[in-house]
Amino acid sequence: MSSRNLGDDGAGEREEAAGGAFDDRRPLRMWRPGERTRAGGWARFCEALEAERAHWFYWVPVGLGAGIAAYFALQFEPPLIFGLLTLLGVLGLRYALPERLQVRVLSDILVLLVAGFCLIALRTWWVDAPILSERIGPVQVRGFIELIEPREGPGDRLTLRVTKLGGLAQGAIPERVRIRTMAGDGKLSPGDAIVVKAKLAPPGGPALPGGFDFGRYAYFAGIGAVGFATAAPVLDETASEPPLALKISAAVQGLRRAIGQRVDRVLSGETAAIAKALLTGERGGIPQATNDAYRDSGIFHILSISGLHMAIMGGAVFWSVRFLLALFPSLALRYPVKKWAALAAAAGSLAYLAISGGSFATLRAFIMISIMFLAILLDRPAIALRNVALSALIILILFPESLLDVGFQMSFAAVVALVAAYEAVRVRFGQARPELPRWIGVLGVFVGGIILSTVIASLAVTPFAIFHFHKTQHYAVLANLLAVPICNIVVMPAALATLVVLPVGLEAGPLFVMGWGIEAMSATARFVAGLPGAVGMLPDISTRAFGLMLAGGLWLALWQHRWRFGGLALVCAGIATAPFVAHPDALVGRDGKLVAVRNSAGQFAALAVPHARFELKRWLEHDGDARDIAQVVAAPGLTCDGVGCLADIRGLRVAVSRHAA
Repeated sequence: MSSRNLGDDGAGEREEAAGGAFDDRRPLRMWRPGERTRAGGWARFCEALEAERAHWFYWVPVGLGAGIAAYFALQFEPPLIFGLLTLLGVLGLRYALPERLQVRVLSDILVLLVAGFCLIALRTWWVDAPILSERIGPVQVRGFIELIEPREGPGDRLTLRVTKLGGLAQGAIPERVRIRTMAGDGKLSPGDAIVVKAKLAPPGGPALPGGFDFGRYAYFAGIGAVGFATAAPVLDETASEPPLALKISAAVQGLRRAIGQRVDRVLSGETAAIAKALLTGERGGIPQATNDAYRDSGIFHILSISGLHMAIMGGAVFWSVRFLLALFPSLALRYPVKKWAALAAAAGSLAYLAISGGSFATLRAFIMISIMFLAILLDRPAIALRNVALSALIILILFPESLLDVGFQMSFAAVVALVAAYEAVRVRFGQARPELPRWIGVLGVFVGGIILSTVIASLAVTPFAIFHFHKTQHYAVLANLLAVPICNIVVMPAALATLVVLPVGLEAGPLFVMGWGIEAMSATARFVAGLPGAVGMLPDISTRAFGLMLAGGLWLALWQHRWRFGGLALVCAGIATAPFVAHPDALVGRDGKLVAVRNSAGQFAALAVPHARFELKRWLEHDGDARDIAQVVAAPGLTCDGVGCLADIRGLRVAVSRHAA
């Protein structure tokens, strides 16, 4: 077996094969597509599968994820004991069946599916907490502040660890509540015990079937009620000491707020809000118009602390420490300073994770970069799909509900595609050394890397953007080509310098530079988002089509030989079946007041209902409709008077009653 078939020198793949989760220490035999065999197609398939043994581990998180998805697809809540007994049974079956390749692979797939099912069932049981059953209030709420989130407009959003809620019995009190205050005076801090009067309600469900389910998110976050304060919160002088875990969390949140306050002294407006988002992960203060501009231009990922930011932070620490240690020959020639730098960078990345809010995208980035630094300590390749798979596996084991998180899905889709493309390019073109001036080569790699990575990442996340947000950004390559260099060269290095000099009060200079870079990025976002045709609206696609595209993308990215291109057939099948989905002719809001019907032009006409803009906007996005609310309300299709409204839909009459008459 030639080393060319294994990558750079063959050693890395042999080590991966020896350490694979499914390895049985049998020698690998490389199968080449088109090679003649005496057996039939199934045997050829098995030979191809055997040749990919070093990459079987990549599919472990995929199998777990499929089991988790199966749990959420059920229309009922299965008993936990059912999943555990099933797992025990399939494990027994796995070891009872003969050790034939096809039997072993199928049984391992079954084990992973059931294990994923059990993980989410166990997690659901573990986080179970009381949820408010109906609207109440105004009611007095006592508790400790866990999180203070600034919002656009007046006031903050508080997450409270509840100790007492009105007259509810102890066993019926939600663990946490989320309350929006109408005025924030900046005197409250995480960890404070407060008393506040608020109107509360159970966490809301999706705006329409299949949409984002805030109730499910709140369940796994332990939030049992949401609402708004009817009076300013005051400190609770009678409260006891908060739990130790809350004290630690409050200290971290207090540090984040302190950093934000230091930023506000130097920067202002949306620039300060974006700087705080990049330094502490707090995005609540960013104006909605700015969020829309970044999203529509295709650079919204810059506002979320994820792989790009963690790589810049961790990489900057790594190279800075390594450079400083290399200045002392007595150290550099005697000790493994590269590994010392990797340890320092891992510690710096952990500190950045602590102050960043710890979203799933940030956690994924931290785990992956930590694995990369661990690979350096172990003298293994740092950038590899195995590291990405291990990161996904750790997150799914700890937080299996993250599978449904859009940030988790899109971040892993982009990273898997980028690393798979990197490995393919490294194997095929890594030996090429064109005779060009060095500066031209560096510039070509930098510009070409941005363009190629943007195209690959955009293609990878497009199905997710369409499925969840029903939008496509047509000029993402242009926006990233303009904004990413500013982020890499100006903004994030200045952010790192800010965090380094913050303890000694010298943050004004780096923050000024950071603010200049942020303003340049925001100008880029607004320019690209304002171009004609920058955003395309698409209607909802079926879950079946989305699943086919996802399966095809994974098949294309995770396998290494020519049979990987069979994934393109699945992707094309998903694209072909995407338009074939039934769209509703009428939608009714949760409280029965908001109603939208499809008129003769095929568009929705809706009733004008106060405080229903968010819900109606989600309906329009789901339908691929770019009209604003005023146009939808004014559209023909509903005939109204003082008693109610009438509409005709495909020969049927719909009546919306507004009065007891």
